[in-house]
Formats: sequence, structure tokens, C-alpha cells
Amino acid sequence: MFVTTRAAHWLAISVGLLLAGVSGSGLAAENMYFHGALVAEPCTLKPGDEDIQLDFGTVIDKYLYANGRTPTKPFTLTLQDCDLSLGKTVKITFSGNKSLELPDLLALDGGSQASGIALGLETAAGQPIALNKPSQEITLASGGNHLALQVYVQGEPKALAQKNIGLGAFSAVATFGLEYE
Repeated sequence: MFVTTRAAHWLAISVGLLLAGVSGSGLAAENMYFHGALVAEPCTLKPGDEDIQLDFGTVIDKYLYANGRTPTKPFTLTLQDCDLSLGKTVKITFSGNKSLELPDLLALDGGSQASGIALGLETAAGQPIALNKPSQEITLASGGNHLALQVYVQGEPKALAQKNIGLGAFSAVATFGLEYE
């Protein structure tokens, strides 16, 4: 290997700085802490259910003006290996940015072209699930459980009354948490 004098000096300085950085006197004491909690959950979420994407396709504004909301789009959260000795019920909390006009519903993302609409969540029986609040308790069965849920698009009251729903693509993001008891 061929090293010029200038490169050799830089190499010597770099190695010296590197060694000084890892010497005992150069180390700070106790500057990293790691912590956490190991817990036992009653159920595990089926792989793939942690990232659910629903496509509403085309929503016709005239349908919203006539009906106020779209038909629901179903989705399922599957809980596996449920051990009832660790918990017999679960509550789901969907979290996200709330609509200003419909505070229990999910607002559209800022990059959405559409406006005047929000997304609602409910159980398969049509029981509303308010955004950022726990759902009613759902009784678990031992083993596997399928939590059937639905989402829909609803026109905001002012946009419906003034017939000025903004057209274009839309998206919204919510996260969910499971609370066992």
C-alpha cells in the first residue's frame, strides 16, 4: 500500500483522535439508560392486522348529499391465542385527528384534496366507536377472536347543508390500542 506523507499525518491524527475518544478518561459515566416492561397480554394480534388499509374507491358526492354517509366497509381485527386467565374482555381505542365538525369521527389528512367529510368507526352491529375513546367491552373467547368492525365516510353537517363537499382524493390515518381486563 502506498501512503503519501500528508495522508500518513492525517491517518496518524485520525487514529490518535479515535483512540482519545475511546480512552477511559474520555468516556462519560452512565449516559445511557435502557428500560422497559415485560408483560403478559391475554391475546396476540394476528400478523398483518397491525397495518390495515381500506380503499373506499369512488365516493359519489350526490350519494352523501342524499344519505349523509356511505355504506360501511368491514374490516376485522383477529386476536389469537387468547388466555382468559389473563383477561376476559377487551376495549379498542382508535386514536387520530378528530373532525372539527364531527369530533367523534376521524378527520382527513392535511394532504387530502377532498373536504367536508370525516370517517366514522363502528362495530359490526352498528354501535358507534368514538375516536380517542375506548369502545364498550368486548367479551373474549378462549383461543381466537374476530373483532368485526366497520368504517364509513360521513359528510360534515355544514358541507351537506351548503352542498359544498370538496371533491378529490382523501386519506386518513388512525391507530388502535387494545386494553384488556
